[in-house]
Amino acid sequence: MSASAPAPAAPRWKRWLAGVLRVALGVVLGLAAAAVAVRGSGLAGPVRAGAWSTSTASGHVDADMYTRARVAVGGLLALSRSETMYYVARHDDSGAPLRAECRYRVEGVPPPARWWSITAYAGDFYLFPNPQGRYSLSGATARLDANGRFALVTGPAAPAPPPAAPAAGDQEYWLPTPGRGALLLTFRLYNPAPGLVAAPASLAAPSITRVGGCQ
Repeated sequence: MSASAPAPAAPRWKRWLAGVLRVALGVVLGLAAAAVAVRGSGLAGPVRAGAWSTSTASGHVDADMYTRARVAVGGLLALSRSETMYYVARHDDSGAPLRAECRYRVEGVPPPARWWSITAYAGDFYLFPNPQGRYSLSGATARLDANGRFALVTGPAAPAPPPAAPAAGDQEYWLPTPGRGALLLTFRLYNPAPGLVAAPASLAAPSITRVGGCQ
């Protein structure tokens, strides 16, 4: 029995097209991988304090290219750690992802810094639109209780004032969210104490506790 004749070679244009498609697929996959690597908050990092995390490389001259890209995409003008420290929370204290349709109570003590703020963002690191124009709690607006602690509630509906509250102004500070999608919180510390700069994990981190159900 005679051997089978070899299959005819594909036309040159088909081989050229297949090569172009392979290159294009490689470029697309490479861009997608890079986007995944840099997308989201460039300020979060491996150093953890409670539910919060921070990066010691953000704003530093020795930051690698991926850190620089993450800051450029999501961090927005990150300063050096001696000037400002940024802690990001994407989960509550139980480890569950933060959601804009849920209500959370955030409670803690003022950090050792000249000024501080806690801001609620959507999952893309942009502010939620809200008619109240209320986006953050800061050292200037926080009211401390008898134990020197502050508290805020974030969620789609304002918290009801305590039954014994003499005035509406006694209700908890509220950061509105739109009621759907991912939520992240950013804790900014401006001119932090040298001890905290040297040991970011030593932060007395505010607790993040889900209150009740979700819409």
